[in-house]
Amino acid sequence: MVYPLDPPPPAAGPLAGLGIVVTRPARQAAGLARKLAALGSAPIVFPAIVILPPADRAPLDAAHATLHECDFAFFVSANAAEYGAPARWPPRVVAFAPGPGTAEALVACGVPDVRVPATTQDSEGLLALPELREVAGKRAVIFRGEGGRELLADTLRSRGARVECVACYRRAAPVAGAQGLVEALREGQAHVLTVTSSEGLDNLWQALGEEGRALALRLPCFAPHPRIVARGRSLGLTMHETGPGDAGLLAALLNWFRTSDT
Repeated sequence: MVYPLDPPPPAAGPLAGLGIVVTRPARQAAGLARKLAALGSAPIVFPAIVILPPADRAPLDAAHATLHECDFAFFVSANAAEYGAPARWPPRVVAFAPGPGTAEALVACGVPDVRVPATTQDSEGLLALPELREVAGKRAVIFRGEGGRELLADTLRSRGARVECVACYRRAAPVAGAQGLVEALREGQAHVLTVTSSEGLDNLWQALGEEGRALALRLPCFAPHPRIVARGRSLGLTMHETGPGDAGLLAALLNWFRTSDT
């Protein structure tokens, strides 16, 4: 589906004439679409993941009630921040985010002094932070979606921390089909794909159908993490790895567009 933008994109810009498919969940997609439109592109927004609250809020409410007893709180994504941050933040608890986008979402929720990795923007980057090397006896809570990766929790436990994982949201594939996106591909209105999770990429691939997948294979695809790049290549896509966050994605698109014949 193509969401209308207000105000409309400028007539010219460094990405003028470029139809860029944005597959983030709707709330995050809107911000990226505005930035792309400001650079002259025509964003095509198809949320490949639908974010829903947990079916049972009791574990999340219990985690909020005891959060003041924790030393560390980890939010694995912007969705975890938006769905998992409490109304009031306990001053003694140190918050961690895997990247600037999640940190920005936490700050918007009133969480101060968020720590982010200096290396990779993921669990591995968080675990490399000096303050997380010696955590024996510390208590930590990880706010994440249902079925999240276990690396962060398992490694912190192996280092002696007491860790609780709390599902504060759940992910679902889009219910609506991708007919509008397939039409945009068929008519040559879409020139670039962007994906920000392997799950979103798989949902997109399923929704596109046979014709849509064949058309999508002709386009370059940009993703911010090597795991997503590897998954895209396994599907036959031409993948480009970007830096983290909106800034990394925009920089990669600008560089690609400047040097391509598109």
